[in-house]
Amino acid sequence: MKKIAFLLLLSLQFQVFATDFNVLKYGAKADGITKDTEAVQKAIDACTKNGGGKVIIPAGKTVVVGTIYLKDFVTLHIENGASLLGSPEYKDYTTDTHYNTYKDEPHMDRCLIFASEAKSFTIEGNGIINGNGSPKNFNKKNGGRPMLLRFYKCSDIKLKNVTLKDPAAWTSAWLYCNEIVVSGIKIISRVNHNGDGLDFDGCTNVRVSDSSFDNSDDSICLQASNAAYPCKNITVTNCVFTTKWGGMRIGLASRGDFESVTVSNCTFFDIQDSGLKIQMNEGGEMKNMSFSNLVMKNVPRPVFMTFCQQRAGVDMPKEMFPMKAMDGFIFSDLIVDNRELDKNSAFFITGMPGHNIEDIQLNNIQMTVSGGGTKTDAENLIKEYTLETLGNWWPEFSKVGTLPASGIFARHIDGLSITNFHLNTIDEDFRPTIVLDDVSNGYVSNAFLNRKEIRKKEIIRK
Repeated sequence: MKKIAFLLLLSLQFQVFATDFNVLKYGAKADGITKDTEAVQKAIDACTKNGGGKVIIPAGKTVVVGTIYLKDFVTLHIENGASLLGSPEYKDYTTDTHYNTYKDEPHMDRCLIFASEAKSFTIEGNGIINGNGSPKNFNKKNGGRPMLLRFYKCSDIKLKNVTLKDPAAWTSAWLYCNEIVVSGIKIISRVNHNGDGLDFDGCTNVRVSDSSFDNSDDSICLQASNAAYPCKNITVTNCVFTTKWGGMRIGLASRGDFESVTVSNCTFFDIQDSGLKIQMNEGGEMKNMSFSNLVMKNVPRPVFMTFCQQRAGVDMPKEMFPMKAMDGFIFSDLIVDNRELDKNSAFFITGMPGHNIEDIQLNNIQMTVSGGGTKTDAENLIKEYTLETLGNWWPEFSKVGTLPASGIFARHIDGLSITNFHLNTIDEDFRPTIVLDDVSNGYVSNAFLNRKEIRKKEIIRK
C-alpha cells in the first residue's frame, strides 16, 4: 500500500514538473550577456505543444533576448529576482510583429515580446521585463526604437505582478484583443521618448487594477484605429499615475467607436499635461463613460476634452470621415490640488461649432489653484477654430493659449450640469470661475469660490 502511495505521489510530482519549462533546460545561459532568444523560444514552443504550462525565467538570473513569440496556453513566469532583458542591438528585433498604428512613427514598429491570434496566455511573476531602451541603444539614427510588448488579435490575456521597465518606445500595444486582465503591475518608462504604458486599441472587456505607472507619455491610452474594432467595456481602478504627459488618454486614433468606460479610485500626481485626455478625432462615436473618486495633485488640466477632426492613424484615409458624436460623460467626486502650478490649471472641454459634446455632468469637485489670472486674461477670446486649424498634428493645450476662466472653461456643449463645484485660489484671480461659451441646456448649482457661493450673474455665458 505504501509503495502504491509513493508511486502516485511520484506520478503527481512528474505531472507538475512536466508543465514547467525552465529556460535553462533549453540551453539558456542566463548570464546577462549571452543572447538566449533561441532557448527561450524553444521553451515556449515546447510549452504550447505540450498543451500549456509555465515557461520559467529563474530567480537570480538575467536572460537576454531579442524578439520572442508567445503562443496558446503559455504562462511566461518571471520569478522574483529574475530579469528578462531586451537585447541592446536593434537587429535582434524581427520585422514580422505588425506595426505601430500611429502616423509618422514607423521607427516604433518592432517589439520585444509579440503574440498574434494567440489565446489564453499569461505574463506573470514578481520579476522584471527590462527593455534596455536607453537612447544609447535605440534611436532613429541606428534604426529605431522597439516597443516592449505587442499583442495582435489575441484573447484571454493576463498580465500580473510583473515590473515593466525601460522600453525604448511604448511599453505595450494591444491591438484588437478581447478579454484582458492587468493587475498588480508596475511600469517605469522614462528612459526614452514616447514611453506610453498600456495602449489598448480596439480592445473589449478590459480590466486594469492595482497598478502603478511612471511614464514619459500617456500612462493608459484607449484607441480605435480600425472602424471594425470598437474600444468598449473598459474598467480601470485602484491605480496610481505619474507621467510627463497624460495620465489617461481616450481617443486620438478614433476611426472606431468607444463605449462603456469606467475609471475609479485612482490617484494622479506630478503630471505635466493632463489627467484625463478625452479626444474624438476620426469619425467614430464616443459615449457612456464614468470617472469617479479621483485625487489629482499637480495635474494642470484635470480634464482636457476635445471634439474635432484630425488624422492620427497611419491607416486613416486622407479624406476625413464626418464627425459623429460624443455624449454621456460623468465626472464625480474629484479632489484637485494645483496650488503649485501656473494659472492654466482648469477643466477644458470643447466641441466644435455645429458639433457639440452632449450630456456631461461635473459633480462634487473640490479644486485648489494658484490663481493669478489678470483682467486681460479674463477678456481673452479662444479662437473658434483653434483646434480645426492645427494642420497635420493633433489637438493639444499648447495650441489654445491662456484660458479666460480659473476653474471651468466649457464650449460647444448641449447638456452640461455642474453641481457642488468648489474652487479655492491662493492668489487673487480676476477671471470668472466658470465660463460657458455656446452651451445649451447648461445648469450650475452650488458653485463656490473661496467658500463663497458664486451667483449666477458671475458665471460668464457667451
